[in-house]
Amino acid sequence: MKNNAINSRILLVVFLFLFTTLLPLQAQIIKLKLIETSDVHGALFPWDFINNKPTSASLAQVYTYVQAQRADKSQSVILLDNGDILQGQPLVYYSNFEKTEPEHICARVMNYMNYDAATIGNHDIEAGHPVYDKLEKEFKFPWMAANAVNTKTNQPYFKPYTILDRDGIKIAILGLITPGIPMWLPENIWSGIDFQDMILSASKWVKIINETEHPDVLIGLFHAGLDANYNGQTADMDRNENAAQLVAEQVSGFDVVFVGHDHKSWNKTIKNTDGKNVLILGTLSSARTATEATVILNKNKESGKWEKETTGNVIQIKDFKPDDAFMNQFAPEMEEVKAYVAKPIGTFTETISTRESIFGDSPFVDLIHHIQLDLTKADVSFAAPLSFNAEIKKGEVYVSDMFNLYKFENLLYTMKMSGQEIKDYLEYSYGQWFNEMKNSDDHLLKFKQDANGNITLSNGNPQLAANYYNYSSAAGINYTVDVTKPAGEKIVIKSMADGRSFDLKKNYIVALNSYRGNGGGGHLTVGAKIPANEITGRIINSTPKDLRYYLMKWIEKEKTVSPKASGNWSVIPNEWWLKGKEKDMKLIFK
Repeated sequence: MKNNAINSRILLVVFLFLFTTLLPLQAQIIKLKLIETSDVHGALFPWDFINNKPTSASLAQVYTYVQAQRADKSQSVILLDNGDILQGQPLVYYSNFEKTEPEHICARVMNYMNYDAATIGNHDIEAGHPVYDKLEKEFKFPWMAANAVNTKTNQPYFKPYTILDRDGIKIAILGLITPGIPMWLPENIWSGIDFQDMILSASKWVKIINETEHPDVLIGLFHAGLDANYNGQTADMDRNENAAQLVAEQVSGFDVVFVGHDHKSWNKTIKNTDGKNVLILGTLSSARTATEATVILNKNKESGKWEKETTGNVIQIKDFKPDDAFMNQFAPEMEEVKAYVAKPIGTFTETISTRESIFGDSPFVDLIHHIQLDLTKADVSFAAPLSFNAEIKKGEVYVSDMFNLYKFENLLYTMKMSGQEIKDYLEYSYGQWFNEMKNSDDHLLKFKQDANGNITLSNGNPQLAANYYNYSSAAGINYTVDVTKPAGEKIVIKSMADGRSFDLKKNYIVALNSYRGNGGGGHLTVGAKIPANEITGRIINSTPKDLRYYLMKWIEKEKTVSPKASGNWSVIPNEWWLKGKEKDMKLIFK
Protein backbone atom coordinates (compact mmCIF):
# COMPACT_ATOMS: atom_id res chain seq x y z
CA MET A 1 0.00 0.00 0.00
CA LYS A 2 2.88 2.32 0.94
CA ASN A 3 4.66 1.66 -2.37
CA ASN A 4 1.43 2.31 -4.27
CA ALA A 5 1.04 5.66 -2.55
CA ILE A 6 4.62 6.61 -3.39
CA ASN A 7 4.15 5.52 -6.99
CA SER A 8 0.95 7.58 -7.24
CA ARG A 9 2.76 10.64 -5.95
CA ILE A 10 5.60 10.11 -8.44
CA LEU A 11 3.11 9.78 -11.31
CA LEU A 12 1.31 12.94 -10.19
CA VAL A 13 4.58 14.90 -10.05
CA VAL A 14 5.58 13.59 -13.49
CA PHE A 15 2.12 14.53 -14.89
CA LEU A 16 2.27 18.02 -13.43
CA PHE A 17 5.80 18.48 -14.77
CA LEU A 18 4.83 17.35 -18.25
CA PHE A 19 1.60 19.42 -18.18
CA THR A 20 3.36 22.62 -17.16
CA THR A 21 6.26 21.97 -19.55
CA LEU A 22 4.21 21.07 -22.62
CA LEU A 23 1.38 23.60 -22.09
CA PRO A 24 3.34 26.48 -23.67
CA LEU A 25 3.91 24.33 -26.73
CA GLN A 26 0.17 24.05 -27.33
CA ALA A 27 -1.55 26.35 -29.79
CA GLN A 28 -2.77 29.75 -28.58
CA ILE A 29 -5.96 30.89 -30.33
CA ILE A 30 -7.21 34.47 -30.44
CA LYS A 31 -10.34 35.66 -32.24
CA LEU A 32 -10.70 39.20 -33.58
CA LYS A 33 -13.91 40.59 -35.01
CA LEU A 34 -13.60 43.80 -37.02
CA ILE A 35 -16.91 45.53 -37.83
CA GLU A 36 -17.12 48.21 -40.54
CA THR A 37 -19.71 50.89 -41.21
CA SER A 38 -19.29 53.07 -44.29
CA ASP A 39 -21.16 55.71 -46.29
CA VAL A 40 -23.65 56.18 -43.46
CA HIS A 41 -24.66 59.55 -44.97
CA GLY A 42 -26.27 60.90 -41.83
CA ALA A 43 -28.32 57.79 -40.98
CA LEU A 44 -27.49 57.97 -37.29
CA PHE A 45 -31.06 57.45 -36.10
CA PRO A 46 -33.88 55.32 -37.57
CA TRP A 47 -35.69 58.39 -38.88
CA ASP A 48 -35.80 60.00 -42.33
CA PHE A 49 -35.79 63.72 -41.53
CA ILE A 50 -36.36 64.58 -45.20
CA ASN A 51 -39.57 62.59 -45.67
CA ASN A 52 -40.65 62.59 -42.00
CA LYS A 53 -40.93 58.84 -41.55
CA PRO A 54 -39.13 55.93 -39.83
CA THR A 55 -36.32 54.08 -41.61
CA SER A 56 -35.27 50.46 -41.39
CA ALA A 57 -31.53 51.07 -40.84
CA SER A 58 -29.34 53.36 -38.74
CA LEU A 59 -26.35 53.46 -36.42
CA ALA A 60 -28.80 52.93 -33.55
CA GLN A 61 -29.33 49.42 -34.93
CA VAL A 62 -25.66 48.91 -35.73
CA TYR A 63 -25.01 49.63 -32.06
CA THR A 64 -27.40 46.84 -31.04
CA TYR A 65 -25.38 44.38 -33.10
CA VAL A 66 -22.03 45.73 -31.89
CA GLN A 67 -23.08 45.48 -28.24
CA ALA A 68 -24.10 41.86 -28.73
CA GLN A 69 -20.71 41.09 -30.26
CA ARG A 70 -18.87 42.87 -27.46
CA ALA A 71 -20.78 40.74 -24.94
CA ASP A 72 -19.19 37.63 -26.45
CA LYS A 73 -15.99 37.36 -24.41
CA SER A 74 -14.51 34.73 -26.73
CA GLN A 75 -13.59 37.52 -29.17
CA SER A 76 -12.17 41.02 -29.27
CA VAL A 77 -14.31 43.50 -31.22
CA ILE A 78 -12.93 46.43 -33.22
CA LEU A 79 -15.42 49.00 -34.59
CA LEU A 80 -14.41 50.98 -37.69
CA ASP A 81 -16.01 53.58 -39.95
CA ASN A 82 -14.97 54.17 -43.55
CA GLY A 83 -16.13 57.72 -44.26
CA ASP A 84 -18.97 59.78 -45.76
CA ILE A 85 -21.06 60.32 -42.66
CA LEU A 86 -21.37 64.13 -42.80
CA GLN A 87 -23.78 64.41 -45.75
CA GLY A 88 -27.19 63.03 -46.65
CA GLN A 89 -29.62 63.87 -43.85
CA PRO A 90 -30.68 67.24 -42.35
CA LEU A 91 -29.48 65.85 -39.01
CA VAL A 92 -25.81 66.24 -39.97
CA TYR A 93 -26.43 69.35 -42.09
CA TYR A 94 -27.80 70.98 -38.93
CA SER A 95 -24.57 70.25 -37.04
CA ASN A 96 -22.41 71.16 -40.04
CA PHE A 97 -23.89 74.55 -40.84
CA GLU A 98 -26.73 75.63 -38.55
CA LYS A 99 -25.85 74.83 -34.93
CA THR A 100 -22.08 74.67 -35.14
CA GLU A 101 -20.85 75.64 -31.66
CA PRO A 102 -21.73 72.49 -29.64
CA GLU A 103 -20.00 69.18 -30.14
CA HIS A 104 -20.97 67.77 -33.54
CA ILE A 105 -23.72 65.15 -33.51
CA CYS A 106 -21.40 62.67 -35.27
CA ALA A 107 -18.80 63.08 -32.53
CA ARG A 108 -21.40 62.55 -29.82
CA VAL A 109 -22.85 59.46 -31.48
CA MET A 110 -19.63 57.81 -32.62
CA ASN A 111 -17.84 58.46 -29.33
CA TYR A 112 -20.85 56.98 -27.54
CA MET A 113 -20.55 53.87 -29.71
CA ASN A 114 -16.81 53.63 -28.91
CA TYR A 115 -15.47 53.51 -32.45
CA ASP A 116 -11.82 52.47 -32.54
CA ALA A 117 -10.80 54.20 -35.79
CA ALA A 118 -12.24 55.77 -38.95
CA THR A 119 -11.20 57.03 -42.38
CA ILE A 120 -12.48 60.36 -43.69
CA GLY A 121 -14.51 60.35 -46.94
CA ASN A 122 -14.97 62.82 -49.78
CA HIS A 123 -18.40 63.94 -48.55
CA ASP A 124 -16.81 64.63 -45.15
CA ILE A 125 -14.30 66.90 -46.88
CA GLU A 126 -17.24 68.49 -48.71
CA ALA A 127 -18.44 69.96 -45.41
CA GLY A 128 -15.41 72.26 -45.42
CA HIS A 129 -12.42 72.99 -43.19
CA PRO A 130 -14.38 74.51 -40.28
CA VAL A 131 -16.46 71.34 -39.97
CA TYR A 132 -13.93 68.54 -40.44
CA ASP A 133 -11.07 70.31 -38.64
CA LYS A 134 -13.33 70.77 -35.60
CA LEU A 135 -14.73 67.26 -35.79
CA GLU A 136 -11.30 65.63 -35.95
CA LYS A 137 -10.54 67.19 -32.55
CA GLU A 138 -13.87 66.05 -31.11
CA PHE A 139 -13.52 62.40 -32.12
CA LYS A 140 -12.00 60.21 -29.40
CA PHE A 141 -10.57 57.92 -32.06
CA PRO A 142 -8.20 58.61 -34.99
CA TRP A 143 -9.73 59.95 -38.24
CA MET A 144 -7.30 58.78 -40.90
CA ALA A 145 -6.17 59.39 -44.47
CA ALA A 146 -2.50 58.67 -45.17
CA ASN A 147 -2.68 60.00 -48.73
CA ALA A 148 -4.22 63.37 -47.76
CA VAL A 149 -0.97 65.30 -47.40
CA ASN A 150 -0.49 68.74 -45.84
CA THR A 151 1.08 70.87 -48.58
CA LYS A 152 3.04 72.96 -46.04
CA THR A 153 4.57 70.14 -43.99
CA ASN A 154 4.49 67.32 -46.58
CA GLN A 155 3.09 65.12 -43.79
CA PRO A 156 -0.39 63.57 -43.65
CA TYR A 157 -3.06 66.15 -42.82
CA PHE A 158 -4.94 63.46 -40.90
CA LYS A 159 -3.41 60.57 -38.99
CA PRO A 160 -2.09 58.00 -41.52
CA TYR A 161 -2.60 54.85 -39.46
CA THR A 162 -3.30 53.60 -35.97
CA ILE A 163 -2.11 50.66 -33.88
CA LEU A 164 -4.48 48.70 -31.67
CA ASP A 165 -3.55 45.99 -29.17
CA ARG A 166 -6.00 43.17 -28.49
CA ASP A 167 -4.95 40.25 -26.30
CA GLY A 168 -1.31 40.85 -27.17
CA ILE A 169 -2.08 41.03 -30.91
CA LYS A 170 -0.80 44.17 -32.62
CA ILE A 171 -3.25 45.37 -35.29
CA ALA A 172 -2.25 48.10 -37.75
CA ILE A 173 -5.02 49.97 -39.57
CA LEU A 174 -4.08 52.14 -42.54
CA GLY A 175 -6.54 54.78 -43.78
CA LEU A 176 -6.76 56.03 -47.38
CA ILE A 177 -9.22 58.38 -49.11
CA THR A 178 -10.22 58.55 -52.76
CA PRO A 179 -7.92 61.08 -54.48
CA GLY A 180 -10.68 62.29 -56.82
CA ILE A 181 -11.72 65.15 -54.53
CA PRO A 182 -10.10 68.00 -56.55
CA MET A 183 -12.27 66.90 -59.51
CA TRP A 184 -15.46 67.38 -57.50
CA LEU A 185 -14.95 70.06 -54.85
CA PRO A 186 -13.76 73.69 -54.96
CA GLU A 187 -10.23 74.26 -53.71
CA ASN A 188 -11.18 76.44 -50.74
CA ILE A 189 -12.91 73.38 -49.22
CA TRP A 190 -9.74 71.26 -49.32
CA SER A 191 -7.09 74.01 -49.39
CA GLY A 192 -3.71 72.95 -48.08
CA ILE A 193 -4.26 69.24 -48.83
CA ASP A 194 -2.81 67.18 -51.68
CA PHE A 195 -4.76 63.98 -52.31
CA GLN A 196 -2.11 61.57 -53.52
CA ASP A 197 -2.23 58.26 -55.38
CA MET A 198 -3.55 55.44 -53.20
CA ILE A 199 -1.16 52.74 -54.45
CA LEU A 200 1.94 54.87 -53.99
CA SER A 201 0.81 56.03 -50.55
CA ALA A 202 -0.06 52.50 -49.44
CA SER A 203 3.35 51.20 -50.58
CA LYS A 204 5.09 53.94 -48.60
CA TRP A 205 3.10 53.54 -45.41
CA VAL A 206 2.97 49.73 -45.34
CA LYS A 207 6.77 49.77 -45.44
CA ILE A 208 6.88 52.28 -42.58
CA ILE A 209 4.33 50.30 -40.56
CA ASN A 210 6.18 47.01 -41.01
CA GLU A 211 9.58 48.50 -40.17
CA THR A 212 8.48 50.50 -37.13
CA GLU A 213 5.44 48.69 -35.72
CA HIS A 214 5.89 45.01 -36.72
CA PRO A 215 2.13 44.30 -36.64
CA ASP A 216 0.58 40.86 -36.44
CA VAL A 217 -2.43 41.93 -38.54
CA LEU A 218 -2.62 44.62 -41.24
CA ILE A 219 -6.01 46.16 -42.10
CA GLY A 220 -6.81 48.59 -44.92
CA LEU A 221 -9.63 51.08 -44.30
CA PHE A 222 -10.05 52.71 -47.71
CA HIS A 223 -12.73 55.20 -48.69
CA ALA A 224 -12.62 54.16 -52.34
CA GLY A 225 -14.49 51.67 -54.49
CA LEU A 226 -13.35 48.65 -56.48
CA ASP A 227 -14.10 49.60 -60.10
CA ALA A 228 -10.85 51.13 -61.34
CA ASN A 229 -12.44 51.67 -64.77
CA TYR A 230 -15.35 53.74 -63.46
CA ASN A 231 -16.18 56.89 -65.45
CA GLY A 232 -13.59 56.21 -68.14
CA GLN A 233 -10.61 55.77 -65.83
CA THR A 234 -7.98 53.05 -66.18
CA ALA A 235 -6.20 50.89 -63.63
CA ASP A 236 -2.78 52.31 -64.55
CA MET A 237 -3.72 55.98 -64.29
CA ASP A 238 -2.38 58.21 -61.54
CA ARG A 239 -4.74 58.97 -58.63
CA ASN A 240 -7.46 56.55 -59.69
CA GLU A 241 -10.72 57.31 -57.89
CA ASN A 242 -11.51 53.67 -57.02
CA ALA A 243 -8.15 52.00 -56.39
CA ALA A 244 -9.07 49.95 -53.31
CA GLN A 245 -8.72 46.55 -54.99
CA LEU A 246 -5.61 47.69 -56.85
CA VAL A 247 -3.98 48.41 -53.49
CA ALA A 248 -5.06 45.04 -52.09
CA GLU A 249 -3.59 43.29 -55.12
CA GLN A 250 -0.38 45.27 -55.60
CA VAL A 251 0.71 46.17 -52.05
CA SER A 252 1.66 43.06 -50.11
CA GLY A 253 0.76 42.48 -46.50
CA PHE A 254 -2.91 43.29 -46.06
CA ASP A 255 -5.06 40.67 -44.35
CA VAL A 256 -8.34 42.56 -44.81
CA VAL A 257 -9.25 45.61 -46.89
CA PHE A 258 -12.48 47.42 -46.03
CA VAL A 259 -13.81 49.59 -48.86
CA GLY A 260 -16.46 52.29 -49.28
CA HIS A 261 -17.46 55.15 -51.58
CA ASP A 262 -19.19 53.01 -54.23
CA HIS A 263 -22.16 52.04 -52.00
CA LYS A 264 -21.85 48.39 -53.01
CA SER A 265 -21.91 45.26 -50.92
CA TRP A 266 -18.61 43.38 -51.18
CA ASN A 267 -17.46 40.13 -49.62
CA LYS A 268 -14.74 38.61 -51.78
CA THR A 269 -11.23 37.25 -51.54
CA ILE A 270 -8.51 38.15 -54.03
CA LYS A 271 -4.85 37.17 -54.43
CA ASN A 272 -2.10 39.74 -53.98
CA THR A 273 1.19 39.77 -55.88
CA ASP A 274 2.64 37.28 -53.36
CA GLY A 275 -0.18 34.85 -54.03
CA LYS A 276 -1.69 35.37 -50.59
CA ASN A 277 -5.39 35.87 -49.91
CA VAL A 278 -6.78 39.29 -49.08
CA LEU A 279 -10.37 39.62 -47.88
CA ILE A 280 -12.27 42.62 -49.31
CA LEU A 281 -15.44 43.86 -47.61
CA GLY A 282 -17.75 46.81 -48.39
CA THR A 283 -21.15 48.11 -47.34
CA LEU A 284 -24.29 49.56 -48.85
CA SER A 285 -25.03 53.20 -48.03
CA SER A 286 -27.14 54.70 -45.23
CA ALA A 287 -26.25 52.01 -42.69
CA ARG A 288 -28.30 49.41 -44.56
CA THR A 289 -25.46 46.93 -44.08
CA ALA A 290 -22.34 46.59 -42.01
CA THR A 291 -19.51 44.18 -42.72
CA GLU A 292 -17.41 42.12 -40.39
CA ALA A 293 -14.13 40.32 -40.74
CA THR A 294 -13.39 37.49 -38.34
CA VAL A 295 -9.67 36.86 -37.95
CA ILE A 296 -8.69 33.77 -36.00
CA LEU A 297 -5.02 33.70 -35.02
CA ASN A 298 -3.45 30.40 -34.08
CA LYS A 299 0.03 30.64 -32.55
CA ASN A 300 2.20 27.64 -31.90
CA LYS A 301 4.74 28.47 -29.21
CA GLU A 302 7.23 26.10 -30.78
CA SER A 303 7.35 27.94 -34.11
CA GLY A 304 6.50 31.34 -32.66
CA LYS A 305 4.41 32.24 -35.72
CA TRP A 306 0.80 33.26 -36.08
CA GLU A 307 -1.34 31.40 -38.56
CA LYS A 308 -4.39 33.45 -39.63
CA GLU A 309 -7.78 32.35 -40.87
CA THR A 310 -9.96 35.18 -42.16
CA THR A 311 -13.63 35.11 -43.09
CA GLY A 312 -16.09 37.85 -44.02
CA ASN A 313 -19.76 38.53 -43.48
CA VAL A 314 -22.29 41.18 -44.51
CA ILE A 315 -24.77 42.17 -41.79
CA GLN A 316 -28.32 43.26 -42.69
CA ILE A 317 -28.97 46.08 -40.23
CA LYS A 318 -32.77 46.06 -40.70
CA ASP A 319 -32.78 42.77 -38.80
CA PHE A 320 -31.88 44.54 -35.54
CA LYS A 321 -33.90 46.85 -33.29
CA PRO A 322 -32.53 50.25 -32.29
CA ASP A 323 -30.69 50.16 -28.99
CA ASP A 324 -32.96 51.63 -26.28
CA ALA A 325 -30.17 53.35 -24.34
CA PHE A 326 -28.85 54.87 -27.57
CA MET A 327 -32.27 56.22 -28.51
CA ASN A 328 -32.87 57.66 -25.04
CA GLN A 329 -29.44 59.28 -25.04
CA PHE A 330 -30.05 61.18 -28.27
CA ALA A 331 -33.82 61.79 -28.11
CA PRO A 332 -33.37 65.56 -27.55
CA GLU A 333 -31.20 65.89 -30.67
CA MET A 334 -33.78 64.03 -32.76
CA GLU A 335 -36.60 66.30 -31.61
CA GLU A 336 -34.56 69.45 -32.20
CA VAL A 337 -33.81 68.53 -35.82
CA LYS A 338 -37.40 67.41 -36.43
CA ALA A 339 -38.47 70.91 -35.42
CA TYR A 340 -35.84 72.47 -37.69
CA VAL A 341 -36.92 70.58 -40.83
CA ALA A 342 -40.61 71.23 -40.10
CA LYS A 343 -40.16 74.99 -40.53
CA PRO A 344 -42.29 76.24 -43.49
CA ILE A 345 -40.44 78.37 -46.06
CA GLY A 346 -43.01 78.95 -48.82
CA THR A 347 -45.75 77.48 -51.00
CA PHE A 348 -45.64 75.53 -54.28
CA THR A 349 -48.65 75.75 -56.56
CA GLU A 350 -47.73 72.48 -58.31
CA THR A 351 -46.26 69.09 -57.36
CA ILE A 352 -42.86 68.47 -58.93
CA SER A 353 -40.99 65.19 -59.37
CA THR A 354 -37.58 64.11 -60.66
CA ARG A 355 -39.24 61.24 -62.55
CA GLU A 356 -40.04 63.62 -65.42
CA SER A 357 -36.45 64.88 -65.33
CA ILE A 358 -35.12 61.49 -66.37
CA PHE A 359 -36.99 61.68 -69.69
CA GLY A 360 -36.96 65.33 -70.72
CA ASP A 361 -37.55 68.95 -69.79
CA SER A 362 -39.20 69.16 -66.36
CA PRO A 363 -40.51 71.66 -63.80
CA PHE A 364 -38.23 70.14 -61.16
CA VAL A 365 -34.89 70.83 -62.86
CA ASP A 366 -36.15 74.02 -64.50
CA LEU A 367 -36.88 75.47 -61.06
CA ILE A 368 -33.20 74.98 -60.20
CA HIS A 369 -32.22 76.50 -63.56
CA HIS A 370 -34.48 79.48 -62.94
CA ILE A 371 -33.05 80.16 -59.48
CA GLN A 372 -29.44 79.73 -60.69
CA LEU A 373 -29.96 82.23 -63.49
CA ASP A 374 -31.76 84.65 -61.19
CA LEU A 375 -29.02 84.49 -58.54
CA THR A 376 -26.07 84.79 -60.93
CA LYS A 377 -27.47 86.72 -63.95
CA ALA A 378 -25.55 84.21 -66.09
CA ASP A 379 -26.34 83.60 -69.79
CA VAL A 380 -26.69 79.82 -69.48
CA SER A 381 -27.42 77.40 -66.63
CA PHE A 382 -26.45 73.74 -66.34
CA ALA A 383 -28.25 71.48 -63.85
CA ALA A 384 -29.19 67.84 -63.35
CA PRO A 385 -31.69 65.95 -61.16
CA LEU A 386 -29.74 65.06 -58.01
CA SER A 387 -32.34 62.57 -56.79
CA PHE A 388 -33.67 59.71 -58.88
CA ASN A 389 -37.22 59.59 -57.57
CA ALA A 390 -37.84 62.67 -55.41
CA GLU A 391 -41.09 64.58 -55.13
CA ILE A 392 -42.15 67.86 -53.59
CA LYS A 393 -45.92 68.14 -53.25
CA LYS A 394 -47.89 71.28 -53.91
CA GLY A 395 -48.88 73.32 -50.92
CA GLU A 396 -46.71 74.43 -48.03
CA VAL A 397 -43.01 73.66 -48.51
CA TYR A 398 -40.68 72.99 -45.58
CA VAL A 399 -36.95 72.97 -44.87
CA SER A 400 -37.04 69.19 -45.26
CA ASP A 401 -38.19 69.56 -48.88
CA MET A 402 -34.96 71.40 -49.73
CA PHE A 403 -33.06 68.15 -49.25
CA ASN A 404 -35.21 66.59 -51.97
CA LEU A 405 -34.88 69.64 -54.20
CA TYR A 406 -31.09 69.62 -53.82
CA LYS A 407 -29.39 66.57 -52.38
CA PHE A 408 -25.75 67.64 -52.09
CA GLU A 409 -23.86 70.51 -50.48
CA ASN A 410 -22.54 71.87 -53.80
CA LEU A 411 -21.59 75.51 -54.19
CA LEU A 412 -22.85 77.62 -57.11
CA TYR A 413 -20.22 78.68 -59.66
CA THR A 414 -20.19 80.98 -62.63
CA MET A 415 -17.58 80.30 -65.28
CA LYS A 416 -16.65 81.31 -68.80
CA MET A 417 -17.36 78.94 -71.71
CA SER A 418 -17.52 79.36 -75.46
CA GLY A 419 -20.62 78.52 -77.48
CA GLN A 420 -18.82 75.51 -78.94
CA GLU A 421 -17.89 74.26 -75.48
CA ILE A 422 -21.50 74.64 -74.35
CA LYS A 423 -22.67 72.56 -77.31
CA ASP A 424 -19.97 69.92 -76.74
CA TYR A 425 -20.89 69.78 -73.04
CA LEU A 426 -24.49 69.02 -73.98
CA GLU A 427 -23.49 66.47 -76.62
CA TYR A 428 -21.53 64.62 -73.94
CA SER A 429 -24.41 64.75 -71.46
CA TYR A 430 -27.13 63.61 -73.86
CA GLY A 431 -24.80 61.05 -75.43
CA GLN A 432 -24.73 59.25 -72.08
CA TRP A 433 -28.39 59.86 -71.46
CA PHE A 434 -30.45 59.12 -74.55
CA ASN A 435 -30.28 56.13 -76.86
CA GLU A 436 -29.78 56.36 -80.63
CA MET A 437 -33.31 55.19 -81.44
CA LYS A 438 -33.72 53.05 -84.56
CA ASN A 439 -37.51 53.38 -84.63
CA SER A 440 -40.39 54.52 -82.46
CA ASP A 441 -40.49 51.15 -80.68
CA ASP A 442 -36.90 51.50 -79.46
CA HIS A 443 -35.89 52.52 -75.95
CA LEU A 444 -35.52 56.23 -75.28
CA LEU A 445 -32.96 55.89 -72.49
CA LYS A 446 -29.51 54.46 -72.97
CA PHE A 447 -29.30 51.36 -70.80
CA LYS A 448 -28.91 47.61 -70.71
CA GLN A 449 -30.98 45.13 -68.73
CA ASP A 450 -29.56 41.88 -67.38
CA ALA A 451 -31.37 38.59 -66.83
CA ASN A 452 -32.43 39.70 -63.35
CA GLY A 453 -34.01 42.90 -64.62
CA ASN A 454 -31.24 45.14 -63.27
CA ILE A 455 -30.73 48.21 -65.41
CA THR A 456 -27.30 49.60 -66.26
CA LEU A 457 -26.15 52.29 -68.63
CA SER A 458 -24.83 51.05 -71.97
CA ASN A 459 -21.33 52.39 -71.25
CA GLY A 460 -21.01 49.94 -68.39
CA ASN A 461 -21.53 52.39 -65.55
CA PRO A 462 -23.38 51.11 -62.45
CA GLN A 463 -27.11 51.25 -61.82
CA LEU A 464 -29.08 53.78 -63.84
CA ALA A 465 -30.36 55.31 -60.62
CA ALA A 466 -26.79 56.08 -59.61
CA ASN A 467 -26.12 58.19 -62.71
CA TYR A 468 -29.05 60.61 -62.83
CA TYR A 469 -26.77 63.36 -61.50
CA ASN A 470 -24.93 63.34 -64.83
CA TYR A 471 -28.12 63.99 -66.83
CA SER A 472 -27.26 67.65 -67.23
CA SER A 473 -29.58 69.92 -69.23
CA ALA A 474 -29.34 73.64 -69.97
CA ALA A 475 -31.46 76.76 -69.60
CA GLY A 476 -30.94 80.17 -71.14
CA ILE A 477 -30.76 78.64 -74.63
CA ASN A 478 -33.29 76.99 -76.96
CA TYR A 479 -32.22 73.64 -78.38
CA THR A 480 -33.34 70.22 -79.58
CA VAL A 481 -32.06 66.71 -78.89
CA ASP A 482 -32.44 64.38 -81.88
CA VAL A 483 -32.61 60.78 -80.65
CA THR A 484 -32.25 59.43 -84.18
CA LYS A 485 -28.68 60.76 -84.22
CA PRO A 486 -25.58 59.14 -82.68
CA ALA A 487 -23.81 60.52 -79.64
CA GLY A 488 -21.99 63.71 -80.53
CA GLU A 489 -24.52 64.71 -83.19
CA LYS A 490 -27.75 65.05 -81.20
CA ILE A 491 -27.78 68.75 -80.25
CA VAL A 492 -28.92 71.73 -82.30
CA ILE A 493 -28.85 75.06 -80.43
CA LYS A 494 -31.31 77.40 -82.13
CA SER A 495 -30.98 80.62 -80.10
CA MET A 496 -30.68 82.19 -76.70
CA ALA A 497 -33.85 81.88 -74.61
CA ASP A 498 -34.77 85.50 -75.34
CA GLY A 499 -34.50 84.98 -79.09
CA ARG A 500 -31.03 86.42 -79.61
CA SER A 501 -28.71 84.42 -81.82
CA PHE A 502 -26.40 81.84 -80.28
CA ASP A 503 -22.79 82.03 -81.46
CA LEU A 504 -20.48 79.02 -81.22
CA LYS A 505 -17.46 81.35 -81.21
CA LYS A 506 -18.73 83.72 -78.55
CA ASN A 507 -17.93 83.45 -74.83
CA TYR A 508 -20.82 83.12 -72.37
CA ILE A 509 -21.20 83.18 -68.58
CA VAL A 510 -22.47 79.82 -67.34
CA ALA A 511 -23.99 78.93 -63.94
CA LEU A 512 -23.36 75.40 -62.66
CA ASN A 513 -22.67 73.60 -59.42
CA SER A 514 -19.19 73.14 -57.97
CA TYR A 515 -19.14 69.38 -58.61
CA ARG A 516 -19.62 69.92 -62.33
CA GLY A 517 -17.52 73.10 -62.30
CA ASN A 518 -14.51 71.20 -60.97
CA GLY A 519 -14.74 68.56 -63.70
CA GLY A 520 -17.07 66.07 -62.02
CA GLY A 521 -18.69 63.67 -64.48
CA GLY A 522 -16.30 64.66 -67.28
CA HIS A 523 -18.72 67.13 -68.90
CA LEU A 524 -16.12 69.91 -68.97
CA THR A 525 -12.95 67.89 -69.51
CA VAL A 526 -14.14 65.09 -71.79
CA GLY A 527 -17.24 66.73 -73.24
CA ALA A 528 -16.27 70.38 -73.66
CA LYS A 529 -12.59 69.37 -74.01
CA ILE A 530 -11.36 71.95 -71.53
CA PRO A 531 -7.95 70.87 -70.14
CA ALA A 532 -8.24 70.02 -66.46
CA ASN A 533 -5.52 72.48 -65.54
CA GLU A 534 -7.49 75.31 -67.18
CA ILE A 535 -10.79 74.78 -65.37
CA THR A 536 -9.91 76.80 -62.27
CA GLY A 537 -8.96 79.77 -64.43
CA ARG A 538 -12.41 79.71 -66.04
CA ILE A 539 -14.25 80.17 -62.73
CA ILE A 540 -15.53 83.72 -62.27
CA ASN A 541 -17.34 83.47 -58.95
CA SER A 542 -18.39 80.99 -56.26
CA THR A 543 -20.99 81.25 -53.52
CA PRO A 544 -19.58 81.08 -49.97
CA LYS A 545 -22.42 78.77 -48.85
CA ASP A 546 -23.97 75.70 -50.42
CA LEU A 547 -26.54 76.07 -53.19
CA ARG A 548 -29.31 74.54 -51.07
CA TYR A 549 -29.01 77.51 -48.70
CA TYR A 550 -29.60 79.96 -51.56
CA LEU A 551 -32.48 77.92 -52.99
CA MET A 552 -34.11 78.04 -49.57
CA LYS A 553 -33.61 81.78 -49.19
CA TRP A 554 -34.94 82.39 -52.72
CA ILE A 555 -38.15 80.47 -51.97
CA GLU A 556 -38.55 82.27 -48.64
CA LYS A 557 -38.30 85.59 -50.49
CA GLU A 558 -40.77 84.60 -53.23
CA LYS A 559 -43.21 83.05 -50.73
CA THR A 560 -45.33 81.48 -53.53
CA VAL A 561 -43.61 79.55 -56.34
CA SER A 562 -45.29 78.19 -59.48
CA PRO A 563 -42.86 75.58 -60.89
CA LYS A 564 -43.23 74.86 -64.60
CA ALA A 565 -41.20 73.48 -67.46
CA SER A 566 -39.69 76.32 -69.46
CA GLY A 567 -39.95 74.41 -72.75
CA ASN A 568 -36.56 75.68 -73.90
CA TRP A 569 -35.50 72.20 -75.06
CA SER A 570 -37.26 69.23 -76.57
CA VAL A 571 -36.56 65.72 -77.79
CA ILE A 572 -37.26 65.01 -81.45
CA PRO A 573 -38.94 63.29 -83.23
CA ASN A 574 -41.70 64.13 -80.75
CA GLU A 575 -43.79 61.02 -81.44
CA TRP A 576 -40.74 58.78 -80.92
CA TRP A 577 -39.97 60.59 -77.66
CA LEU A 578 -43.51 60.18 -76.36
CA LYS A 579 -43.64 56.48 -77.17
CA GLY A 580 -40.14 55.79 -75.82
CA LYS A 581 -40.85 57.78 -72.67
CA GLU A 582 -44.03 55.83 -71.93
CA LYS A 583 -42.26 52.53 -72.48
CA ASP A 584 -39.20 53.31 -70.37
CA MET A 585 -41.17 55.07 -67.63
CA LYS A 586 -43.05 51.82 -66.96
CA LEU A 587 -39.83 49.82 -67.03
CA ILE A 588 -37.72 52.13 -64.84
CA PHE A 589 -40.39 52.98 -62.27
CA LYS A 590 -42.24 49.66 -62.15
